[in-house]
Formats: sequence, C-alpha cells, structure tokens
Amino acid sequence: MDFHSVSLPDGRTLAYAEYGDEQGAPLFFFHGIPGSRLFRPPDAITRRSGVRLICVDRPGYGQSTFQPRRRILDWAADVAFLADSLGLERFAVAGHSGGGPYALACAFALPARVTLAVVVAGLGPSDAPGALQGMWARNRLGLRVGRLAPWPLWRLLIWIFFHKGARAPKTVVESDQSQRPRADAELWKDPAIRAICYQSEVEAFRQGTLGHAWETRLISRPWGFPLENIRPPVYLWHGSQDNLAPIQMAYYLAARIPEVYPQFYEGEAHLLLFPHWEEILQQCVKAGDRRQRT
Repeated sequence: MDFHSVSLPDGRTLAYAEYGDEQGAPLFFFHGIPGSRLFRPPDAITRRSGVRLICVDRPGYGQSTFQPRRRILDWAADVAFLADSLGLERFAVAGHSGGGPYALACAFALPARVTLAVVVAGLGPSDAPGALQGMWARNRLGLRVGRLAPWPLWRLLIWIFFHKGARAPKTVVESDQSQRPRADAELWKDPAIRAICYQSEVEAFRQGTLGHAWETRLISRPWGFPLENIRPPVYLWHGSQDNLAPIQMAYYLAARIPEVYPQFYEGEAHLLLFPHWEEILQQCVKAGDRRQRT
C-alpha cells in the first residue's frame, strides 16, 4: 500500500509505504535526494524474493513532517520508532543515492537491531579527497555551495532553482537524463522505470522545497558519525560510470567501514538498482538469515 503513517513522540507524522511480501524479511528502504516513499524497484521482484519492503518519506518530503535542525543521525530514531510500531525487533536497511548515508546512520546508531545495510549508488562524504571528481557539474556546485552558504541564503537558492520543478517535476527529471551516462540512458527507455521516478519526484515536492533545502544542506556537510565504528555488515553496489555519486565515494566508504562487501560494476551507472534488484534482495535475505542465527 502506498500510504501509511505513524505519529512520532514529538508530534510529527512519518509517512511510509509497504511493498512486497507482508510476511517477508523486513527491509527499510531510503530514497534519494529528492525522493519519496514511492521510489522502489518492481513490486513483483520484491514479492518473489520474500522481502517486506518498507519505504519511508524523510522529514519534509512526501507526507512526512519537516523537522527543524534535523541531523542525519536523527533519522535512526525515527526508523527505530517505526520499527517498534510495526513490531519489528531486527531488520535490514538499504539506501539508494542520497539515501545511502541514512542507511549507514541507522547501522551506526542501531547496531543491535540492524542486521545489515545495503548502499546502492550511494553518496559518500562530499569533503573526502577527490569525492566530487567526475560528478555532474550542477550537483558538484550544489554540494560546495551548500557546505558554505548560510541557511537563509541556501533555502532561497533552492527555492529559486526548484520551485518550478516542484510543480512540474517530470520536466526536471527528463532534463536531468541528458546528463546521464549511456547505461542509465538505456535503462531510462523502460516506461516502468520512468513512471516510478516521475511518481516519486511529484510526491517528493508535495510540501514544497523546504525539505529538499535541508536535505541538500545536510548531505554537503560532515555526517556526524565515524564510518569506522559501524558494526553491522555493509554491502556496497556501485557502477563505474556513475556521475551523480562518483565511484570514488564508494571506494572511500569501502576503505573505512570495518565489515564491508563492495561490488563494483564496470560500465554501469546510477540506476543499477533496477537491473540488480533481485540480486540485491537475495543477498539481503541470505545475509540476514546468517545474522539472525548468530
């Protein structure tokens, strides 16, 4: 179902959607930036893999209430509360693109509950040496300016650049594709993939641009937790041609996370989530089963 919600202790609403097998292994899935709970790979594969996929709107996106002064690590408390409300003691987490840091934050903050974390085409710390090399120029500039600009100015800049797109996100999504590598351009020909991305983008800006402004500011600054202290296993999936999250970011994560299993794909790019979704889920189920037995 595309919409559920819970009321958090501070009065905020946290919106989420569930897909796949409702009796399956629980996997919390975190969308990119921008994005919403509607972003997910094909439901049929998720059901066939025996996974209960729980996709959550972060604060200010979709139908989740904006959270002033939020930190990346604060997300773990929201996820823990949602897991409690669903009766889930242990679970896996996964993040695509800008959702990757949030999956890692949950793994860091909830080591007794998170069985494993999966990061697909995930962003790494933007202040790491060489992290922005090869990134699409607009995003590279945004990360640099977002790191330095005062909040009122940054909020205004995001509104200027995104408020029209918030009303017509299909136009923005289509224009972005002209900058994508060949592998992504081929995947973009699939009408099912386009439909999922359009729906997610429309929902992302339901409340306007404030949530996106805060997210982009957060992601451009230090994350607030040491990668070296992440205890659950982390599985990285990344394509060599990704120009939204350059592969150097994945190399940086792989060099610092203690128990990490990187898989790098030559010639693939930011949308590798879609062709590899079944493999990713199978890996989650198998690794999760091993962790549950230990």
